This record gives sequence, structure tokens and C-alpha cells, in this order.
Amino acid sequence: MRVLGIETSCDETGIAVYDSERGLLGDVLYSQVDLHRQYGGVVPELASRDHIRKTLPLIKEIMAETDSTADDIGGIAYTTGPGLVGALMVGAAIGRSLAYSWGVPAMAVHHMEGHLLAPMLEENPPAFPFVALLVSGGHTQLVEVSGPGVYEMLGESVDDAAGEAFDKAAKMLGLSYPGGPNVALLAQRGDGKRFNFPRPMVNRPGLDFSFSGLKTFTLNTVQASRQQYGDNLPESIKADIAAAFQSAVVDTLVIKCRRALQQTGISRLIIAGGVSANQELRLALGEMVKKQQAELFYARPKFCVDNGAMIAYAGCQRLLAGQGEDLSIEVRPRWPMTELAPLS
Repeated sequence: MRVLGIETSCDETGIAVYDSERGLLGDVLYSQVDLHRQYGGVVPELASRDHIRKTLPLIKEIMAETDSTADDIGGIAYTTGPGLVGALMVGAAIGRSLAYSWGVPAMAVHHMEGHLLAPMLEENPPAFPFVALLVSGGHTQLVEVSGPGVYEMLGESVDDAAGEAFDKAAKMLGLSYPGGPNVALLAQRGDGKRFNFPRPMVNRPGLDFSFSGLKTFTLNTVQASRQQYGDNLPESIKADIAAAFQSAVVDTLVIKCRRALQQTGISRLIIAGGVSANQELRLALGEMVKKQQAELFYARPKFCVDNGAMIAYAGCQRLLAGQGEDLSIEVRPRWPMTELAPLS
């Protein structure tokens, strides 16, 4: 089955074609970073309008690139949630309408399931079961994955997600949007030991996360540094704060992942979502799994961010299992992944 995937949950328009026999045939991604940078973050209305402008031209582009026609497409997958309601509606309306006009089934895909399954697009995909760390701007979750579509939530953030904390730390340091990658870049030049940042919730049982206190600690550190050095902080101080912040987030995630592996007895860990592209996180988790005699899996960087390939893949698996949508067009800005039906 050849599936067209459409991703429009936030500020990237991602389109891809996945073939169940040949694998990923092609993908294209348009980022709205330049559009939103002047506002310091995503403006939902502008995001929706840009998806309207870009989605159909990108579909035409990927269809031509993969030598696909409407007759070749056996199904259409689109992100239906969670995400920005207006942005989701663009992809859902276009995807469902195309499926109806082409006479093929449609599949509404959970955005985070797409991220969770993104490592399956690699040459060496993980086998089931595995523990998944989903870490992005909107989510920080540990999930036990027993099989396709069989998910048990082990822990999640009770407040800010890790990616959201990165973005807020970036604003405190005067860095431009998107904040997370810029914090990581600045941290490369800093000394993470200059400031002693807390590792939240690691000394209490359980696998939940909390990053709001770390955000407050970062703000207090920035304000104290400005009192000492002036409002225009030296770049070296900013770099040290960024490095200390990043180390605190990475250490917290590593501790919780190790605890999840020990608790479940599973020896495979995957990381997915935008923050999973962070090199310090990958290195730290790589060292941890070696000590635990476990394995670490993740997608290539371009499939860590929102993209159409992960939606096409996830949708293809569910369509092959006989699932699909009726003629209604529905989006779900909030949608617990544990509500998803198993694939079998």
C-alpha cells in the first residue's frame, strides 16, 4: 500500500509518500520558522494560513518527485491531534477531501504516535517491546510500548514539557526563536559546572517530570547575573547558564529513562520528538544504556522534528490493519495516546 502523509499540527508543513513494500519514497518539509521568528514564537492564526498556502503545492511536489499519481495512492494519512486546532483542521480537511475524491481510505493519525514510530523509518528499527521517551515542545512522556498501538503511560510532565522549558530559557537569555536549538548551540561554548542547577523530581519515586521549577531557577540565575554583570550579560555567562540548564534537563531525562528500563525490565529505549535531536541528550543516553546493557534507538535529525514521513508510516500501519475514518472531519487539540486502538 502506498500512503500519502500530511502533517500540519503546528509550524511545519510536512508531506511524504510511504510504500509498505518499498519504504519511504520521498518527503518534503516546509518550516515556518522565519514567519514566526519576529514574534518570538508560533502565532496560531499565521500558522494556519501558511499551511493553507503550502499544503497543496507540497502535495503536488511530492507526487511528482515520487512518480506517483492518484491511482497509485492506496490511502491518505493526516495528523488529527494533538496540536493547534486551526493548523490541524487544514491538514485534516485536505487529507479527508483528497481521500474522498480519490476513492481511498483515510486515516487520522495521532501526532505523538507518529513521533514514537519515527525510528521505524531507519535501517535498524527497534523490535517490540521498548520504552519510548517522547520529548518535544509540547510533550515529555515515558511510554511502555508492548506492541503496535499498545501503549502504557509510565510518566509524563506535570507542567512544562522539556522543549517548552528550553524555549523559555532561550527567551530569558535573549536568544531568538526557535529557542531550543539556540540554547543547545550556546551551551557548547559554556561551562555547565559554573552554576549548580537542580535536577527536578529525581529524588522522589515515580517517572513523572517537572520543569517549571527549573525554569524559575534559570530566571533567578539570569537576574542575579545581571545584578552582578549588568543588563547586557557577557556571552560567556550566557553560555555557562545555557550549559548548566541543558545539563540539568539532560540529567533529569537520563535518570528517569534508566529508572523506566529498570522498572519494566525492557532492554530497548527509543527517543523521539524535537528534543531527541539534542546531541548532549543522545550522548548521555548512549552512555547510560551501555551501563544498563540496553540499546538506544532514534530517528535521523530531520525525522525528529514534525514531518510527513512519520505520519505516512503510522497511518500506513493502521490502514493495513483495516482501520480508517468515516466522512467526518474531526481534529483533537488534546488527545491522550493511551486512547488509541491497538493495530492488531
